[in-house]
Amino acid sequence: MKERDSESFESLSQVLPNTSNSARMIQMSMANSGSAAPAPAGQDQLDRSKWLLDCPEPPSPWHELKTQFKESFLTKAKKFKSLRKQPLPKRILFFLQAVFPIFGWCRNYKLTMFKNDLMAGLTLASLCIPQSIGYATLAKLDPQYGLYTSVVPPLIYAVMGTSREIAIGPVAVVSLLVSSMLTKLIDPETDSLGYKKLVLTTTFFAGIFQASFGIFRLGFLVDFLSHAAIVGFMGGAAIVIGLQQLKGLLGITNFTTNTDIVSVLRAVWRSCHQQWSPHTFILGCSFLSFILITRFIGKKNKKLFWLPAIAPLISVVVSTLMVFLTKADEHGVKTVKHIKGGLNPISINDLDFNTPHLGHIAKIGLIVAIVALTEAIAVGRSFAGIKGYRLDGNKEMVAIGFMNVIGSFTSCYAATGSFSRTAVNFAAGCETAMSNIVMAVTVFVALECLTRLLYYTPIAILASIILSALPGLIDIDEAIHIWKIDKLDFLALIGAFFGVLFGSVEIGLLVAVVISFAKIILISIRPGIETLGRMPGTDTFADTDQYPMSVKTPGVLIFRVKSALLCFANASSLEERIMGWINEEEDDGNTKSNAKKSILFVVLDMSNLINVDTSGIAALVELHNNLIQNGVELVIVNPKWTVIHKLNQAKFIDKIGGKVYLTIGEALDACFGLKV
Repeated sequence: MKERDSESFESLSQVLPNTSNSARMIQMSMANSGSAAPAPAGQDQLDRSKWLLDCPEPPSPWHELKTQFKESFLTKAKKFKSLRKQPLPKRILFFLQAVFPIFGWCRNYKLTMFKNDLMAGLTLASLCIPQSIGYATLAKLDPQYGLYTSVVPPLIYAVMGTSREIAIGPVAVVSLLVSSMLTKLIDPETDSLGYKKLVLTTTFFAGIFQASFGIFRLGFLVDFLSHAAIVGFMGGAAIVIGLQQLKGLLGITNFTTNTDIVSVLRAVWRSCHQQWSPHTFILGCSFLSFILITRFIGKKNKKLFWLPAIAPLISVVVSTLMVFLTKADEHGVKTVKHIKGGLNPISINDLDFNTPHLGHIAKIGLIVAIVALTEAIAVGRSFAGIKGYRLDGNKEMVAIGFMNVIGSFTSCYAATGSFSRTAVNFAAGCETAMSNIVMAVTVFVALECLTRLLYYTPIAILASIILSALPGLIDIDEAIHIWKIDKLDFLALIGAFFGVLFGSVEIGLLVAVVISFAKIILISIRPGIETLGRMPGTDTFADTDQYPMSVKTPGVLIFRVKSALLCFANASSLEERIMGWINEEEDDGNTKSNAKKSILFVVLDMSNLINVDTSGIAALVELHNNLIQNGVELVIVNPKWTVIHKLNQAKFIDKIGGKVYLTIGEALDACFGLKV
């Protein structure tokens, strides 16, 4: 008997020359006593395995949903219950601060802060007034609607928003979205009133969607547009907007309503051979150069931040005087002409819910809501990070949603946070959202008193102002950065960019979302599997490709599943790849030596695996059966709570003989001991 045991150890040591300490202890014990007594550590390993097998049942999805609901809503309910003991004034103040953050920061508001906000608000208004007029024309609306949108929404946001720096108003991308999608339903040139009703109704739906995202904590829907997709979409939209402005810059009368680059360039080419205004082109290019030069000076000298901010307003004033004094409007230079002044007119009756296009309007409202929220929250978080405070995403969604709903009642179209104006607001030293209030009041004064003076403002100047704001939307450095980090993300960027450029805004967004989802599916279907080896001098096991110095254990293949889900989409792929590796190892082993079997165990590390479905379990069963046929045993390491529960329910643990361990080291020690 003793001689037979010694022969067994000699043959095992040939296959497994680098066995663990536990295996050596077993060998010494058997050699001395002549019997196969287990090592003292074996009982501890069995006990730790029972921890995994005897764990309680994990919570059901319904229980997790209820827990999330309690965390989201009941914690706030407890706060309200604790307020019952407080005096009535404190309860009212707490409620007002929760709904309207202005009641929180205005209690500590000081005169020095107001001075900074006043300067920032006035600087912001000088940039906002000409940009708002230009963006309204981009949205195919009368110029006053851009000014209306710079009055009511900023006031609502100042009361309900949590960002101190964000500047609210019309933006180029949303204006392009509105005009490019709604003009397919109604032509604004033939039915301006009907088009205006569609714009206001779209704004209403956008606000409802945005507020709902915040109230029901559905902000993850905004994440469907990844950062890379937004960078590509913004870049493509900027080029499309710039091409659209060639109509105003060249003084072209008849222009295409399509937004793709081919249609726009074809329209420009035809117009250049027919009728265009050289005076308009020279005037627009001159002031565009002036605005870009001031922006360059402002970047070089941070103290002159106010110069590029007021450059658009200076351009409007000077060009208006030039047209008025030279009567250039009689020589082909087109002007804005009449702008309706006064306070925002009530537009509740203009909301059209009986239109046959209601379904399309709701869809457009959802797209506008997501794009506007993505831009606003990205802008708000970036500047909040600089200032060192936290932005409440859900409150931001509610604030932006309500400001657009109320804006649709007061002749405003979809508004959001503008990056260029927020940067100006930040550079001007704003302290709170009071700068938005100052800006809104200033724009209102302009609506009351200055609209008549804008009669001779050339349209080419508005085109120049829009063109000057577009370089900030094209982030080449970020595109290069994304290319270096993640090629699939860059593919989504390129898809969105060319989709907008050669298709339409909707196609660009759709391509970006499809590529992003395809990336997720691709990663799921082809889960990463890494072979592990022991790091020299440690008990740590790491990827052999990442750490070439790691040592593989002879006779054992150790795999780690990098996917979080083993499901119908990737289960068969995982089983095939593992069997392929085993066959390769067997072939290599038979080539190098005459040993019958070079692989005795397959250790599957499930520490990254969060869940498994029935297809995944079926694939594991098939893997186990194939291994048994090849004389190889399957060992499971560190399965998560839900995974071990499902494997137990499927009786899979019994099929593999209960070989489940907490760590890879314990699995190797136990398996070598069992083999001995």
